Amino acid sequence: MHTRLPHTLSRLCCALGLGLVALAPAARAQTPATAPASPAVQQALQAVRAAAPVQQVLDDLKADHPRTIEELRTLTAIPAPPFKEQKRAEYFVARLKALGLADAHIDKEGNAVGIRKGTGNGPKLVVSAHLDTVFPESTDVTVKDRDGRLYAPGISDDTRGLTVLLSWLKALNERKLQTVGDIVFVGNVGEEELGNLRGMKALFRDHADIDGMVGLEPGTGEGVLNQGTGSHRYDVAFKGPGGHSFGAFGQVPSAIHAMGRSIAHIGDVQVPADPKTTFTVGKVGGGTSVNTIAGDANMAIDIRSNALPALLAAEKDIMAAVQRGVDEENRRWNVEPKITATSTLIGDRPAGTTAAAEPIVQTAVGSILAAGWKPTLRAASTDANVPMGLGIPAIILGSGGKTGAFHALGEWWDPTDAWQGAQTSLTTVLALVGVQGVSQPVLAKRAVR
Repeated sequence: MHTRLPHTLSRLCCALGLGLVALAPAARAQTPATAPASPAVQQALQAVRAAAPVQQVLDDLKADHPRTIEELRTLTAIPAPPFKEQKRAEYFVARLKALGLADAHIDKEGNAVGIRKGTGNGPKLVVSAHLDTVFPESTDVTVKDRDGRLYAPGISDDTRGLTVLLSWLKALNERKLQTVGDIVFVGNVGEEELGNLRGMKALFRDHADIDGMVGLEPGTGEGVLNQGTGSHRYDVAFKGPGGHSFGAFGQVPSAIHAMGRSIAHIGDVQVPADPKTTFTVGKVGGGTSVNTIAGDANMAIDIRSNALPALLAAEKDIMAAVQRGVDEENRRWNVEPKITATSTLIGDRPAGTTAAAEPIVQTAVGSILAAGWKPTLRAASTDANVPMGLGIPAIILGSGGKTGAFHALGEWWDPTDAWQGAQTSLTTVLALVGVQGVSQPVLAKRAVR
């Protein structure tokens, strides 16, 4: 992709009509999208890409790339572990205000939010990147340069996305490009770990007039995430009387043995390959000492699926497996008191899909094709799960730049040509909200929930 996007409009029309996509290696193969793009999507993308004011904004993104790298260093150096995103939110809000969003603020949940108003009567589109990273507060987040890459925990997931949002806002406001719809800039909390998507849940709960969402996550820009992998996570606590390993043997059941039996049965649970459904016992603990019959044990279970019915079916079978293990341990010793197990839901992410034929997906696919890339449709668990679960059109796009080692201390981001991803995703956003005097919004206004 070049600085000045080629106006290959006939190629764009043909590309949009194909609608054929393949999945990224990290995602499971899906049925290719075969529905052609609607005339409205084709016309909007053609108009947006051909407009000189839009091209100036896109050119500015490339010119701003070196500055965004320095801002990425600054943001990455602000720790933002789950439930401790406040300092990074304060920085992000200050930048939103400095770039022209006077109403920018931190909401009750901790999200940094600022609205760039359109001309009126257009849709309201959220553009977002999450503030939090998976790393604890004590982690060294100093950015290190090596072999053309930048290394630091959290640098790509999702700090790069935050800097792209700021670069978009800077270019749009400096060029005074007026959109038809409102663009809501959001740096949200609670995407990682047990954050449970709390930021997005609060945002969509408190703003019933949001019509769509485009989120940014690590990626060069070819991917369109249109399927939200749902998940339920449980903490299961096993309780019993406990006792001396020799003196109480045969007189009390073991909480750890019950847990072990349960895990064995969980391992035998059958789940479908399509929709992809998975489970794992990711963490175990319990007991007092090597010479004690355990009176307590606990385990954490992660259950995921790309479809809610399959998720609930797997959950039912896994909970039955837990009880089966408890019953077997109690029958083995046939004494009182017995082992009990209590399951507590500690993570709940809704599953959902934005269909490939939806205008928001067609627009993103068309932008990527017109940039000379091969788009892919993907599934994963992200902030987009929340609007998808509510039936609100939502996708996740790449923030630009090659990256790797997510959630590891060696996480890295390559800035080479990363501005291309920022350009392509902003082209999608502008087509969705419409540009005054250029195009009408592709994204439809929804009835207020």
